[in-house]
Amino acid sequence: MRKYAQIICDMEERIQQGFWKPGDKLTSIRTLSADYNCSMNTVIKAYSELERKHRIYAVPNSGYYVVEGGSTGAVDNGNTSRIDFLSAGPDKEAMPYRDFQHCMNQAIERYQEEMFTYSEPQGLYSLRQQLARHLQDLQVFTVPERIWVVSGSQQALNLFVSLPFPNGRTNICLEQPTHMSFIQSVQHHDVEAYGIEVSGAGVDLERLEHIFAHHQIKFFYMVSRFHNPTGHSYTNEDKRRIVELARQYDVYIIEDDYMGDLDVNLKQDPLYAYEPSGRVIYVKSFSKVMLPGLRLGLAVLPEAMNESFRRAKFAADLHTPLLMQGALEIYLKSGMFQAHIQRMRELYRGKAILLQEAYKKHLPAVSALYSEALSGFYSTIELPRGIKAKELIQHLMQENVEVDEVEKMFLPAFAKDTMIRISVSQVREDLIEQGIRNIAEGIRGLCERKHEVVVFK
Repeated sequence: MRKYAQIICDMEERIQQGFWKPGDKLTSIRTLSADYNCSMNTVIKAYSELERKHRIYAVPNSGYYVVEGGSTGAVDNGNTSRIDFLSAGPDKEAMPYRDFQHCMNQAIERYQEEMFTYSEPQGLYSLRQQLARHLQDLQVFTVPERIWVVSGSQQALNLFVSLPFPNGRTNICLEQPTHMSFIQSVQHHDVEAYGIEVSGAGVDLERLEHIFAHHQIKFFYMVSRFHNPTGHSYTNEDKRRIVELARQYDVYIIEDDYMGDLDVNLKQDPLYAYEPSGRVIYVKSFSKVMLPGLRLGLAVLPEAMNESFRRAKFAADLHTPLLMQGALEIYLKSGMFQAHIQRMRELYRGKAILLQEAYKKHLPAVSALYSEALSGFYSTIELPRGIKAKELIQHLMQENVEVDEVEKMFLPAFAKDTMIRISVSQVREDLIEQGIRNIAEGIRGLCERKHEVVVFK
């Protein structure tokens, strides 16, 4: 084995065994070259490979540090391992812990006086300036005066459900299924909600027009790309048509672009690009692509809603935590975010491709339908007739595979108990096919028990 490969193997084993904890500084390049009787270039090559694999990260003028000990997506337990398709947070090994820690330390120094006073409910103006520049890369052109910094995008979405809109209406239209937290907001505020089914082909635009025309819709809530839970992304043509319908029937659109940063297709535009005047309210989160614990997001509002949103935001939490705002400003301004996002795009795209390959190899044999999404976060599997999601989930738990049920992501009138959600964001690449194979075998076993005729390769 070559020296640099031996170094990689030894380092990974020590990290796996907990010899180094997350954040620990690794042996210096000079010391390691002496230990292995090799050149410093060999050690640098090994460290670079470990960094590429997200096992370690470099701090300029300081050294190399451990990102996370142990494994991600599977937990060793004797001779078994748990494959976690349930968790939907960012890949832990790829998170910018140390970089953001530096930004927080700088923010403490820069905003130490402001932290002893209450801040502006709309968010730090210097951060909003930086966000306006950042949004240009996503084809969202706006000014700081229309940007609101919120405590996670869910805060803005929850406020919109009960907030009065300029069209004077109260009913809501939303995709079915959609993420559970928005379903809970709708139910908590007890508003009239009209669902429209979303599939791999998007939504039925004729049905959407009928809802807009006959049900006094305040706003249509939609995830424009990398939909949760299906992973679906709308085409530009469908986005244009939806905006046209919204104009025609005086409906606002809440565009949740929570993972737009991860889109590798730079020709894809948000709906906001087709209607920047305020008809489309653009909402974005930094949780899925950075650190969920930040609880930072933004909303781009029409001027007519600024005052009502200010009152609602003030009543909710006065303002978003200042330290987190300052750290995000520094992280964006320094260029760290752009470098991080490029790595995330490659990582999740690779996982999505592996997932689709596993789907094509194993699921057709058991007549299970799957969404052909390339988000690297979410997709769904619709089970064969007679198989319920809950019983498959129960069976898979015994096989150390975890998935999520989709039934809770529907309004009651649309609920389906035959769908599961898959997320590969925290699953190691080498475990993806094994997990899908286990799911396919689980479906086959349940079908056989129900005397279904299923051909399995």
